Amino acid sequence: MKSSTAIFYMIFSVIAFAIMNAVVKYLNDFSAYQIVFFRSIGTLCFTIPLIIKQKIPFLGNNKKLLFIRGAAGVISLTCFFQSLNYLAVGTAVSLRYTSPIFAAIFAFIFLKEKIKPIQWFLFLVAFTGVLIIKGFGVDVNSIGLLLIMLSAVFLGLIFVIIRKIKNTENSLVIINYFMIMAFMFGGLMSINNWRSPNLVEWLLLLSLGFFGYIGQLYMTKAFQSHETNVIAPLKYLEVVFMIIIGATWFQEVYNLWTLLGVFLILVGLVYNIYLKKKS
Repeated sequence: MKSSTAIFYMIFSVIAFAIMNAVVKYLNDFSAYQIVFFRSIGTLCFTIPLIIKQKIPFLGNNKKLLFIRGAAGVISLTCFFQSLNYLAVGTAVSLRYTSPIFAAIFAFIFLKEKIKPIQWFLFLVAFTGVLIIKGFGVDVNSIGLLLIMLSAVFLGLIFVIIRKIKNTENSLVIINYFMIMAFMFGGLMSINNWRSPNLVEWLLLLSLGFFGYIGQLYMTKAFQSHETNVIAPLKYLEVVFMIIIGATWFQEVYNLWTLLGVFLILVGLVYNIYLKKKS
């Protein structure tokens, strides 16, 4: 029963994130900065009242690391949203999921965590998938590839920082730092890139924070409810959902080479999760 509940939580989270990504792709007439701005507003509507209600200190304990985590989050999110102007949404999401590779490398450098030879091999398998997508995939723009890989690098850095501060910081404070910095950065950068939304666009823009928060909430619930090696691979269902959404909603084309590249990325990373848990 516990297992099925956790699986439901993770699938619900994946659906929420997939909807958010699809809405971002749909709103590509807006600048990435404006989307970052609205993405942050929706989430702050949840985090600030909860922090006040639970009487949690706003500034946290590790202010320097919280600031770095927030800055890395803003860069990663902005690069991801910008990449959707150049890449198919399924391809972008697939490539962003190389972030655990960079997380492992950062953990090796900064936290002195060991990486086994088999893990290096699996990372090589995943990167081979990236090269296949770039070399043989349909319309893989070089600027888009650079942006999405930058997003993955900074997302990997975020994982390591959160691992470093997870026992001393409340998760709401960590998210709140990120969203406040996204709000300030997105707002300032949007001044010269502002496009006035119509009523439907207002609703869609404000929904980004809602779906982002729901996705984060239920992902956290899933990991709290069951073992990581069972739950974490389900996160990669988002790639499958995004390819289906991209092909049906946005008429994006994914050839067999692209799908092979995606498959290699998923195999390399999912099996790596299994090995880490086993060890």
